Amino acid sequence: MRRSACLVAATVAGTLIGSVPLTIPNAVAATTAPKAPIAAQASQPSGIAAKGAYLYDSTKGKKLWGVATTTKRPIGSITKVMTALVVIRAGGLDRKITVKKSYVDHVKGNDATTAGLKVGDKVSVGQLLNGMLLPSGCDAAYALADVYGPGQTKFVAKMNKTAKSLGMTSTYFRTSDGLPTSSHKEGYSTPSNLMKLAKAAMASSSFRAVVARKTYSVSKTSGHRAYKWTNTNLLLGSYSGAIGIKTGHTDGAGYCLLFAARRGGRTLYGVELNSTTTSPNRRFTDAAKMLDWAYGTKSAQMRLRSLPAGTATD
Repeated sequence: MRRSACLVAATVAGTLIGSVPLTIPNAVAATTAPKAPIAAQASQPSGIAAKGAYLYDSTKGKKLWGVATTTKRPIGSITKVMTALVVIRAGGLDRKITVKKSYVDHVKGNDATTAGLKVGDKVSVGQLLNGMLLPSGCDAAYALADVYGPGQTKFVAKMNKTAKSLGMTSTYFRTSDGLPTSSHKEGYSTPSNLMKLAKAAMASSSFRAVVARKTYSVSKTSGHRAYKWTNTNLLLGSYSGAIGIKTGHTDGAGYCLLFAARRGGRTLYGVELNSTTTSPNRRFTDAAKMLDWAYGTKSAQMRLRSLPAGTATD
């Protein structure tokens, strides 16, 4: 078993492989969903595998449904949402950072998901945010923490301080990327706490712009190579109205997803912790079920977007 999502390789270019048809309750073709009242729907979404889950109506400011919402669990790379929030609030997104060997070695030593950063490249903070949030690059997270801490220890302290300020009283971060520590300890949170993080992060237009992208390309310059990153959140481009947020996985966390969608003027946030430990796509199909239940949509076929061949999941 690997400590992070799986064997990784960022792609400079890739050919998309065919879409995988999955039949689940959904209304992909609709641009707006009928506003059926929640009371008219089933009392809860059915068939959700996650051990921890939460569905929140941000527009109305109320919880719609949940499972073990206050139980602490590892969250994997959902951690990177907090890393991004700390960096964005600190500012300086145009600042250039030189990629160090230690950033690349961090990924190799942990068999972790990567943005494929090359030693010596000079890339902006904004570019690193894309490299961290789309392909879930642990090298990009490590670089940002190194500069904004400065150093990993100080940066993680800032993450926990921010969590406290948001009222995330059942959350504790140990690393900037969600990987276990050298002593195999993992950070943790709860579904209800992650709703607070989602609301805070999505309040930032810079954050929203990044997590809504299916892909992001960086052209080659004299300062760095070309990069192309694909978002591991397959709900984007597959479920009508999906607008973010972040995948996560470690052996201990299982496959996790923090997600958001907007339809008919209603913005919903959801989370699944430990959807399964064996099926990376189940979290996306279950997220669609949760959203369909809340929006009152009817059954249709969702064609789950695929990653380029050779790209890691997270």
